[in-house]
Amino acid sequence: MKDKKPKNVFHQGAISSEFIGKSIYKHQTKTSIGAHNIFLGQVRADVIENKTVAAITYTAYEDMANQKFHEIREAAFEKFELICMHIYHSLGTVKAGEICLFVFVSSPRRKVVFKALEYIVEEIKAHAPVFGKEIFEDDSHQWKINT
Repeated sequence: MKDKKPKNVFHQGAISSEFIGKSIYKHQTKTSIGAHNIFLGQVRADVIENKTVAAITYTAYEDMANQKFHEIREAAFEKFELICMHIYHSLGTVKAGEICLFVFVSSPRRKVVFKALEYIVEEIKAHAPVFGKEIFEDDSHQWKINT
């Protein structure tokens, strides 16, 4: 795993349910897998100071972000007994209710996928240089702060 080059995790716009379904379907031939777990991050229509979020526009330092995602991926493979892991993050505008982050892990054992997925998502939120600008229904905007 150490010699692998960072993959491009970015997906333009929202991540569709068809894309997610096809990703899951492709793993049926891998019969050493006993468990999958997925995380789907969805844009919320938060109300902030009486204004409702209509969408988030995501930007990133792509090379730096892909390197960070790669480091998170490699650390997870070292820490957990994983067979597969896929990370996809949106760039551009994603409307409230649409998917912006898709993380998919597979392992021979079910308990591993729960622990691994939580680790990966928390690392992404804490360390990946991806930025979201909240766009409100009145077209005003502000930078999103991860909590």
